Amino acid sequence: MQLDFQSDKPIFLQISEQIEDAIFTGAFPEDSQIPSTTELSARFNINPATVLKGMNKLADEGLIYKKRGLGMFVGRGAAQAVREKRQQDFYQQYIVSLLTEAGKLGLSKQELIALIERNYGGETNGDQK
Repeated sequence: MQLDFQSDKPIFLQISEQIEDAIFTGAFPEDSQIPSTTELSARFNINPATVLKGMNKLADEGLIYKKRGLGMFVGRGAAQAVREKRQQDFYQQYIVSLLTEAGKLGLSKQELIALIERNYGGETNGDQK
């Protein structure tokens, strides 16, 4: 994990997003323990309350849970929940604006699909899969 202290994004959000990302990528599998508030606050030399605020956000979303006296653990289905959340965010942030702009340009559904397929999978030389 890395924190950007120069960013406008609050530190507690950076912490929650990075833990969420680690859950999504499998670095923290279901039922595994995540680093403690004390560990993270010491590692980054930040207030434990800031770390706790980030963890509480994840707990409120049901991604992590507390085992009294043991620490915080990744909830069952957390990776899938993150995937679904990110898919919805992707739709809202990119697809809606893509469709709006395509409408302004008068692109048909087929033309839009052709544009997407032209570079699908990161191909940059025009090859199609």
